[in-house]
Amino acid sequence: MVSENELKKMIEQVLCEVVSADKKDTDKLDISNSSVQNDISGGILPDITEKNLRDLFYVPNPENREAYMKAKQMTSARLGMWRTGTRYNTESLLRFRADHAAAMDAVFTSVPEEFIKKMNLFSIKTKCKDKDEYLTRPDLGRQFEKEELDKVREKCIMKPQVQIYVSDGLSSTSIESNVSDVLPAMIQGLEGYGIKVGTPFFVKYGRVPAMDVISETLDAEVTCVLIGERPGLVTAESMSAYMAYRATVNMPEARRTVVSNIHRGGTPPVEAGAHIADIIKTILEEKKSGVDLKL
Repeated sequence: MVSENELKKMIEQVLCEVVSADKKDTDKLDISNSSVQNDISGGILPDITEKNLRDLFYVPNPENREAYMKAKQMTSARLGMWRTGTRYNTESLLRFRADHAAAMDAVFTSVPEEFIKKMNLFSIKTKCKDKDEYLTRPDLGRQFEKEELDKVREKCIMKPQVQIYVSDGLSSTSIESNVSDVLPAMIQGLEGYGIKVGTPFFVKYGRVPAMDVISETLDAEVTCVLIGERPGLVTAESMSAYMAYRATVNMPEARRTVVSNIHRGGTPPVEAGAHIADIIKTILEEKKSGVDLKL
């Protein structure tokens, strides 16, 4: 039978071996691309999110670093992270938490009124009274009070060929990051095709099917909403464009055409605007959208 003292010595020995092994892993760690090396200037820590995850590599003594880095360029997954013992190393953990915080901010903050005014958009909102209700009652994000729709009728051109509007959706960050490039590119492209565009505006607390109500209200031939996508740990700036021909309330989702992943790491905003304008032109020519439209 092992005595208490002998048991303590055994535990101490195991702990010493674990600590020693962890130290060796840390000593081997390749931080040539790490922001840990950056000096703290003026008491301000460097922004670790400024570096692209595809360029960061922390694995010590890799068998084939070049092949690993080539694989990283093809995915946004967190490959090449490393650990200290059984835990992430400090920078990997901080980067994870920073990206998670950015995603949370994208959901829970609002698009600034200054930005909406800068884009020359008037604003309406759905039946959601605040962000919490927007997240817990998706049905209210598809509906409007009568006075809100009256504002649309008053300020917008009726029966437009194309009605474009912007909505915060699940990422206010994506709207601020992309709309100022996407919207002008869309309008320029559509007008270049000789297509008449209605009066753009902004919808607060909007879900995608809110476009059906707007389509019926204005009797639009094509309705397009630029809306924030659900953010993730890769980016909080991704936006989508949903388009539909003669959208009606309660229509099947299969009638919508979508361009997604509009952001600087996906489809660039200006390029996306031109592409969306081209799709809308095809929708008008074919008089169909969604799965019925062959692009």
